[in-house]
Amino acid sequence: MLVVASAGTAAASGVAAPSSITVVHSLQTSSLGIILVGANGRTLYHDSAEGKNVVRCTGACSTHWPPLLIAPGAKPAAGPGVNSSWLGTVKRPDGKLQVTYRGMPLYLFAGDKMAGDVKGQGGAGIWHAIAPTGAIVNRAVGATSSKSSGSTTSGRSSGSGSTSGTGSTSSSGGGGTSDANAAYCAANPMGGINGVPIQGA
Repeated sequence: MLVVASAGTAAASGVAAPSSITVVHSLQTSSLGIILVGANGRTLYHDSAEGKNVVRCTGACSTHWPPLLIAPGAKPAAGPGVNSSWLGTVKRPDGKLQVTYRGMPLYLFAGDKMAGDVKGQGGAGIWHAIAPTGAIVNRAVGATSSKSSGSTTSGRSSGSGSTSGTGSTSSSGGGGTSDANAAYCAANPMGGINGVPIQGA
């Protein structure tokens, strides 16, 4: 049973508002196994292009991938199944504090609307859920294996500056995507995966 305490909620801008109590929980999902979740049971993700305690998703990127923020002077709290010693914070370029797990900055996904949604998994090849063990969950939604890998192999470098978003979304038009979809994804790199617009992004 998931018990969610008061935590950061998504503001109108898409950025999770900081809270004096930001709790990170674990949640068993049918598609990805046990993963870290934040406010209201929403999945927490990490950008594999970001190094330890390094923030590269800012500006437009943070609209689609709101950082999990915490109020100055507060400390993130561990819910059931989460290692409290691995929780920390990193200062973002705008001065706000973002919650980390084993040094990995944590983000929500704007397309996830309900507890247990994992619509951001695999986004742009660099966004992945995190297991309570600290391992990147590097498998596609719906895969039959229940194990998560210890590291990601996306190998992509982030092309973001301070405001251009993170990573480079492939919009090669594979799989019969329409010209309209390809044009949308080219103009909104964080709003699509493999040339297909992300629903709700």
